[in-house]
Amino acid sequence: MSISSPRKRCPSLISRSCIAYKYRMSTSDPPRSRGRRTRAQLLEQAVTIFSGRHFGSVSVAEIAAAAGAHPNQITYYFGSKDALFVHAAFLMLLRDAERLKPVGHRQRTPRAFREAMARTALALPAVPIAVQAMSITRHRPELQPLAQHDLDLLFRLAERYLTAVLERHDWVIDRPALVEARTFWSAVLGARLISESGFGGRSSDIDLAGVLTVRTR
Repeated sequence: MSISSPRKRCPSLISRSCIAYKYRMSTSDPPRSRGRRTRAQLLEQAVTIFSGRHFGSVSVAEIAAAAGAHPNQITYYFGSKDALFVHAAFLMLLRDAERLKPVGHRQRTPRAFREAMARTALALPAVPIAVQAMSITRHRPELQPLAQHDLDLLFRLAERYLTAVLERHDWVIDRPALVEARTFWSAVLGARLISESGFGGRSSDIDLAGVLTVRTR
């Protein structure tokens, strides 16, 4: 507004454990647990480094060193620096999206909910990083399915969260919950894209709260 088998639903709407599981399952894990640990360490170090620095200023060797691995292991487990960045960017976004859950639950009116969701989502640090990751996939078609998969996950988690909020407060929306969630997050990412691209205006100039149709019965 982040399972015992790939088909099982996450027990929490935006669960960090479910997100971590999803990323473990996103590509074929090597057969040994040592390889799984190395891959997980590379991803976590990439998240830490990319969260504070621009993509172009980070080297494969730096990420590998932080994870106690070799640079060629990034190629082995992820294929390229670009692919690792896309993985890390969306993991950051899914984790950041967890911040919306408590913010939304504290609101007592639909208007307060809409405004709080818009304000918080636009301020998430991972949003511009995810926008950059999507721009990379434009030039790397083989990474587009990964980005699409992660966006679909974001939309589904947001749908479940929104459904729970509506049931809790007995509020309604004017369209299916998945469409509402997809529209909201598309507007969030689009607003940041405009801002990051250097066009006139700021992302805050967009009435993101107006994208949501949450209201009382």
